[in-house]
Amino acid sequence: MDIYSFNPLQDNRWSTFIKNHRKACVFHSVEWLSLLEQAYGYEPVAYTTTRPGEQLSNALLFCRVRSWLTGQRLVSLPFSDHCEPLVVDESELKTLLDTPLEEQKIGNWKYIELRPTTTSYGDGVEKHTEEYVLHRLDLRPELKDVYSRFHVNSIRRKIERAQKTGLTLEIGRSPKLLREFYQLHVMTRRRQHLPPHPRFWFNHMLSCLGEMLTIYVARKSECPVAALLTLSSKTSFIYKYGCSNARFHNLGGMPFLFWNMIQSAKRSGHTEIDLGRSDLANGGLITFKDRWGTARNRLVYVRYPPRTGRTDQQKFSMRIARKLFGLCPTSVLTVAGNFLYRHIG
Repeated sequence: MDIYSFNPLQDNRWSTFIKNHRKACVFHSVEWLSLLEQAYGYEPVAYTTTRPGEQLSNALLFCRVRSWLTGQRLVSLPFSDHCEPLVVDESELKTLLDTPLEEQKIGNWKYIELRPTTTSYGDGVEKHTEEYVLHRLDLRPELKDVYSRFHVNSIRRKIERAQKTGLTLEIGRSPKLLREFYQLHVMTRRRQHLPPHPRFWFNHMLSCLGEMLTIYVARKSECPVAALLTLSSKTSFIYKYGCSNARFHNLGGMPFLFWNMIQSAKRSGHTEIDLGRSDLANGGLITFKDRWGTARNRLVYVRYPPRTGRTDQQKFSMRIARKLFGLCPTSVLTVAGNFLYRHIG
């Protein structure tokens, strides 16, 4: 069977295809692909069995990541928690993989990576390389029933405390909100001993995503204490980033924002919130998401050729890197983020 490749940003069929496909989400959108291209120069490419000019019936979406530091590779998709192959079944996926796999074998790509939400793709097609936890919150019940599933001490009481302490909320996508969000993002990454994402990444998010992006900022008086950034379309609602000022954690700013985010998603007609991936080693984050009455799912990334997992040397190198980052001033971490993320994808 013939396989055809095309650039979704230059093909008018793409928007209609993902609008009508039940597996498509924000990460498949033209807006998100434009963001990846404009911010980091990643060129999107899709493979399909549909002939040019005919209505698309399937697609396997990637970005071409070209880096002198980390190698040339196909990733589906960079900076996206997941990107489901838009196929009917595993056999169709294997067919669509023929061309990119052949490109990899002849040396065009260091490796190919898929980030499906359906674990059977990883188990049936190839060995997996990395595994995460993906949390989803069901919004189909009445709001009061959604609230009743929250952990009493860790969530509900903190929401009540935040309301009593007079936290205020502002929702929007103004440059002011983005500036406050980014200041808190830098603080949070500093605590985590990690470089912050570049400011230009969030600037491009604001310009490319438009109304698909929403920022939530909680304040005590006029001081920002916590912030969230979400992505949404008609079919999906995704919690993408959260950050806070540790000095004000006792005020319950993050639970306060999550509760307001949940209410916003419910009002807009969404039936589910995707709370994003969590590293298996980050037990604290996994527990926090568990306590919102969410459902856990395995999120398995697939790599060709396969990598069975991080080696002891890689784990050691990561620990050393985080220790070094922990010793760096914020200005150095910011410069590191500006340099590194383009190569990470």
